[in-house]
Amino acid sequence: MGVFKTIEHRIESLFEGTFRRMSRMHVQPVEIARKLAKEMDEHKSISVSRVYVPNEYVVYLSPDDRASLPPEDALVTELADYLSEHARREGYALLSTPRVSLEDDEDLGVAEFGIATRMVQPRRSAQAQEANGPEVVAAEEPGATKIFKPAPQTAAVSPDEAERLGLAHTTATVVVNGERHELGKHQITLGRSRDCDIRIEDPNVSRRHAEIRRENGAWWIVDLGSTNGIEVNGKRVDRAELTPDDRVVIGKTDLRFERGF
Repeated sequence: MGVFKTIEHRIESLFEGTFRRMSRMHVQPVEIARKLAKEMDEHKSISVSRVYVPNEYVVYLSPDDRASLPPEDALVTELADYLSEHARREGYALLSTPRVSLEDDEDLGVAEFGIATRMVQPRRSAQAQEANGPEVVAAEEPGATKIFKPAPQTAAVSPDEAERLGLAHTTATVVVNGERHELGKHQITLGRSRDCDIRIEDPNVSRRHAEIRRENGAWWIVDLGSTNGIEVNGKRVDRAELTPDDRVVIGKTDLRFERGF
């Protein structure tokens, strides 16, 4: 298992047991991690020879969501590790180890959260200050906070209703670059990483770009915080139900969704 996936599993493990049972409708730690990585990608600063990214991240949560999360010290450490590994994998330069903090925002609803980023020059040591004069800490003003809202949930369908509608025995296939992939599991990951169920060798595709999920007899494609996003029928989406007539593009790769019985 790769380092990146190991960190994701550590973040998920923080949320097991009591927290998961109490917080089914709240913000999920792994979702915060993926959106943090997406914000890192979207706030790049290109210099002569390096691509710099923010090293300070503030996550704003509703008080109820914040109370539902695992112990804060452990969570922010794992989120910072996740960002460090993402920067390493993408070849980004950091002025210091990423720092993540959590703040309350009473204007946010449950399952909504915001992220603000900035690039902060690290403080110099006491010895460096003595040698070079008083310290000057250069820092950007925090950027505008980006708000993330939960995707709309599909209506529940009972097993009897699914059987009546002919959904219980349907099969599905995704065709990528002429190769057919039968969707044998309820969750299929797509991306450039070798860890993905369907690997797509396209430089415009993120390592873990998207996931196809089966929910209540329907198949949905969900963006996993990718850099270039997903298009369905020419429209950028975070989540969309798939039908055989849809044109799906991730990166510069076309996908064809097929469904049978």
